[in-house]
Amino acid sequence: MVLRLRKASLCVLIVRYAKRTDDHQWLLQHKDVTDFESRRHLAMMMFPEVKEDYEELHEMLIDRSQLLAESFEYIVHAESEALHGGLFMEFKNEEATGPGVLREWFFLVTQAIFNPQNALFVACPSDRRRFYPNPASKVDPMHLDYFTFSGRVIALALMHKVQVGIVFDRVFFLQLAGRHISLEDIRDADPCLYSGCKQILQMDPEFIDSDALGLTFVREVEELGSIKVVELCPGGKGIVVNSKNREKYVNLLIQHRFVTSISDPVSRFARGFADILSKSGEHKLFFRSLELEDLDWMLYGSESAICVEDWKAHTEYSSYKETDPQISWFWKAFT
Repeated sequence: MVLRLRKASLCVLIVRYAKRTDDHQWLLQHKDVTDFESRRHLAMMMFPEVKEDYEELHEMLIDRSQLLAESFEYIVHAESEALHGGLFMEFKNEEATGPGVLREWFFLVTQAIFNPQNALFVACPSDRRRFYPNPASKVDPMHLDYFTFSGRVIALALMHKVQVGIVFDRVFFLQLAGRHISLEDIRDADPCLYSGCKQILQMDPEFIDSDALGLTFVREVEELGSIKVVELCPGGKGIVVNSKNREKYVNLLIQHRFVTSISDPVSRFARGFADILSKSGEHKLFFRSLELEDLDWMLYGSESAICVEDWKAHTEYSSYKETDPQISWFWKAFT
């Protein structure tokens, strides 16, 4: 209560003085006394510090035409300790190196991982930036290894403070944090299921008790082009949905759709993410210490307009002066 009354001062102190060697677990569990900057600061200290010495970095030489496959080999087969110092990245037959090349690699490999054509993740219908694991990913026998790889890549991007242009859907974020998923949480991931469940819960009791819907405690799942009927509970085929058990039915339906069916991919992603943290057992604490909107900012950034005046104030010119006509034309194009 004291900290809530002094929230602004506390947040400034956290960012200014909190160190990696401190124990922040008690504070991470009280998000209501912190703001985004202080939560991000505390969460980032759960990662190792990126080294400046190139000899301590994990080196990668990637062929652009084999970006995903070669990146997978370099990352998933590396010892986690070898990744804790950071990464040094080069593209084959290209001379450029440094932070800019590493940022480009992070962006390109993340776009490849989350490309729906690779069947690892599903984009939300209402927001194509948001993703959660694809239940059908198991058609690839190596899919779980790729989820471990994905977890490592996202954690490394956060550690290097690189925004990768994707964000997690709430159902994925909550599972990584070890939280329960409710009906309201699936609104973006599956609008049709959300709408259908809402209607079932709001229907007149007499209508639903008449068995007009013909529902039982089962779920139809499409696998390799065929429909498979899965019982949501023992004997589910014989349990008719009525006004007394419809809440249980909706809850079991949601849990099977967004928890049971993707539990292995989520677990392997979490394991890969945990490999990069200083203490591997803290991955749930990392996600619990943040709001989903916090992680959005860290992975995607703001969608607000660029501040041109701030950009101009921090621009360095080579072979040009700020007063040259070409520079004036350039800035005029952005205003």
